[in-house]
Amino acid sequence: MADFAFQDGQTVVFAGDSITDCGRRAADRPYGSGYVRQTIDLITARYPGRRVRYCNEGIGGNTVRDLRHRWHDDVLRHEPDWLTVKIGINDLHRTLRQTPEAVPVDEYEELYRSILTDAKEHVGERLVLIDPFYISTDTSGQSFRSLVLEMLPSYIAVVARMAEEFGARRVRTHELFQEQLAHRPPDEFCPEPVHPNAHGHLIIAHGLLRALDW
Repeated sequence: MADFAFQDGQTVVFAGDSITDCGRRAADRPYGSGYVRQTIDLITARYPGRRVRYCNEGIGGNTVRDLRHRWHDDVLRHEPDWLTVKIGINDLHRTLRQTPEAVPVDEYEELYRSILTDAKEHVGERLVLIDPFYISTDTSGQSFRSLVLEMLPSYIAVVARMAEEFGARRVRTHELFQEQLAHRPPDEFCPEPVHPNAHGHLIIAHGLLRALDW
């Protein structure tokens, strides 16, 4: 059985958007109340003697362009040994809505590659990329939600290419939620398709931990 990836004395940085943030800059500081907090708690419960430093650097509303702008100050300055990245749903939403902050899939790939290239000096292949996801089964083609689901595979494909290119581990969160949705309704996991409840965050945390040989 493989040893758990995070080793004694290492620093782990979680980077992303609101799903990573999850209140870490307010009442639920410093780790938030979502999958980051759950992941840390589960690691601590199973490996009580392992001393790992954790940093949550998620910010609600971020796209990969926003991550690029703050990458040095918020991520690389921690000198991480491990880095997880969960980004993409805001990029897709704003592209679909054609807002000035849109990040089309080609730019998403370019910027994603840029931040990972900068991180490689610090973490090598100690990277975990978390797919963007959308907790819906609406395939009608006549709603915004169904349009998101139509566009989402192109953004997920970028994450898959980046994982292969950089030798990263990958968490297929959209697939994990779709497996759950075959048995349970979406509102068991979220009040709306983007932001999971505690149950939904646990799906992400378990996927992340499995990718790390927990």
